[in-house]
Amino acid sequence: MISNIFQKIFLLFLLSTFIISCNKTKEEEIIVPKSKPKLVEFGFNINDFNIVNDTIKSGDTFGSLIEKQNLNGREVYDIVAKVKDSFDVRSIKKGKAYTILRSKDRTNKIQVFIYQPDKLNFYMIDFRNSIAAHKKARPLTFKTRTIAGALNGSLSETLQNLKVDPDLAIRISKIYAWSIDFFKLKKGDEFALKFTERYINDTIYDGVDSLKAAFFEYKGKKVYAFPFAPEGNTKKQQYFDEEGKTLKNFFLKAPLKFVNITSRFAKNRFHPVQLIWKAHKGTDYAAPTGTPIMTTAAGIVEQAGFTTGNGNFVKVKHDKTYSTQYLHMSKILVRRGQRVTQGQVIGKVGSTGLATGPHVCYRFWKNGVQIDALRLNLPTSSPMDSKYRQKYMAYMNPLKRELDSVSDASKK
Repeated sequence: MISNIFQKIFLLFLLSTFIISCNKTKEEEIIVPKSKPKLVEFGFNINDFNIVNDTIKSGDTFGSLIEKQNLNGREVYDIVAKVKDSFDVRSIKKGKAYTILRSKDRTNKIQVFIYQPDKLNFYMIDFRNSIAAHKKARPLTFKTRTIAGALNGSLSETLQNLKVDPDLAIRISKIYAWSIDFFKLKKGDEFALKFTERYINDTIYDGVDSLKAAFFEYKGKKVYAFPFAPEGNTKKQQYFDEEGKTLKNFFLKAPLKFVNITSRFAKNRFHPVQLIWKAHKGTDYAAPTGTPIMTTAAGIVEQAGFTTGNGNFVKVKHDKTYSTQYLHMSKILVRRGQRVTQGQVIGKVGSTGLATGPHVCYRFWKNGVQIDALRLNLPTSSPMDSKYRQKYMAYMNPLKRELDSVSDASKK
């Protein structure tokens, strides 16, 4: 009987030991700390530091910012002297972001100062060993998109509705400046675009990088544009159409971008200021005061001055045949005898002279006679050298098929 009692006591001891052991194991599993996920920014595991994220305020300097990190004036002076060849401390600007990484011990000592002048680049001043400054850039990735649609409002509005950076509209207007009068594009005109976009760290959108191919419906015809460098030098890249003709012509289509034609060339028009019927020998483009006015072709400034009717004006002689004139400027930016290049800003839109509101009256001369620039068949470009044509066609044809295919699919 005594033996049975001891057996029961022994079994109870084993059972209690097992239960205690299980509880300890369970408790140990619960209290094991989980490590934080690695969060890398600027090349550092951010979890290893105390972080200060802020922007430059009015009156901030590099010296004043780091002096707040338990540094005295002499230390700040020595630091500025050491990094001056790699980082111009005077370059920091109000509103730009900066980050300070500090140690996690009780000293909370500054380890790294990072200044971000833009989304892509940053300066890193490292305090950990010997003080050094480096300029670095976040990794860039490029993604290609091909879209198609029809204009619904302005080009920039249409692109914005398609979730495309509207700044691409400015680039497109420059590429097509010789081929398309964007004032004449209308709602429903079709287009297709193939372009690349930049992403920082593969996630932060950084705008459109380049236009790979495009077409716009203009006066019932598709006007294509494909970038190509005949000599292989991308710095000399031009845009050509599907026949290998460069889009650049002698004259730009208009002296302004993305504005409205308010009055056309007419043999008899009621003048809004003089209140009489008379010929209007130009094309009026309305735009806000101060809008840049471009010369539509290279040449020499023949006249630059003021008259009662024209207000501030500039007249440019392009060759023995053609001249252009730009009236009612708020400001003239060139002088008589100056040589100007195509697309150069020669003045700003205004309402000087006989004008009821801000606009530029664009006048065009051919052989000394004023004519309607909108009806003129301007000098056109010639095809590329035949020795490059086969290479260009092999490059261009797949791009053209892709644009046409995406455009057809968008209509279904």
